[in-house]
Amino acid sequence: MRRYNCPNCANEVHFENTTCVKCNLNLGYLSSADQFNFAVADSPSGSDASRLELDCTNRNLIGCNWLVQPNDTSPYCTSCRHTLIIPDLSTPQNIDRWARLERAKRMLFYALLKFQLPLPEQGEAPSKWLRFEFKADLLAFNGQQANVMTGHEGGLITINIAEADDDVREHHRVAMGEPYRTLIGHFRHEVGHYYWDRLVADAGQVDQFRTMFGDERIAYPEALQRHYESGAPLGWERLYVSSYASSHPWEDFAETWAHYFHIVDGLETAQSYAIGAPTPSGGVYRGPYASKNFTELINAWVPLTIAMNAMNRSIGNSDFYPFVLSDAISAKLQFVHNLIHHSDA
Repeated sequence: MRRYNCPNCANEVHFENTTCVKCNLNLGYLSSADQFNFAVADSPSGSDASRLELDCTNRNLIGCNWLVQPNDTSPYCTSCRHTLIIPDLSTPQNIDRWARLERAKRMLFYALLKFQLPLPEQGEAPSKWLRFEFKADLLAFNGQQANVMTGHEGGLITINIAEADDDVREHHRVAMGEPYRTLIGHFRHEVGHYYWDRLVADAGQVDQFRTMFGDERIAYPEALQRHYESGAPLGWERLYVSSYASSHPWEDFAETWAHYFHIVDGLETAQSYAIGAPTPSGGVYRGPYASKNFTELINAWVPLTIAMNAMNRSIGNSDFYPFVLSDAISAKLQFVHNLIHHSDA
């Protein structure tokens, strides 16, 4: 995530800000320009009219600080308009949960837009339309709990809104032995399944995928059941970025995809604060999202994480980055990198 400034007073503005804390003007993020502009309802006198945009309809309800794209007929921003189902807002805490989910989704869309990945919307082939549903567990008429499973199917990503609760998410993290479990991690993982369809299956990359990750045709439900019952195989750390990645080639890809997003966004943040920017191997370096040189990214990322781990330990916290990128894992990350930067899907 890069740093931003108020267009009025040049004070630093954080990605989630709706107001400049210095001059108090209402601001919004315009994704097509990757900058903060004045919100149309609160512009300074004499301001440039070209920098005024419409607020997303969800601004007042959940604090969405993105702006509607110029000449767009939708009242929603680029991120919000991909959400089909929201939680029942008659339950007060669901507004906060929905806001947290959308906040994480905006971070996802920030990356998707910077990578210039395809974002099909309603009106295109339903199987290719990227869409989201945020649902809660329900009590059925028979008294049984109807649980919502977080997952992806045919372009539809479903997120159980309970994941927005820190205590629930931490409980699941500990129970499943995960190094960390975050909302942005969920979104990055699930969208990885979507882009497997677009960039691997649809793009004729299945054979290359199988060489790297294994044969995805093995029975998926049975593979997950074995993983939950028996855990990851001994020595999984040498081949997989997480224990869950060892459960099935599809999950290996999605976990690797999410991890690649972690790396690139982490590097962009570090570079914005003048910490650990990659050294260009030739030509002009244009930032982590635009870099087509995978080696540059990894050579910058590894020493950065070592330093961050040392910083965390020095103040008594657990490791910031509890991962080791083996040659096998790095090769999978490079596969994802190549898909993103050489895709014409």
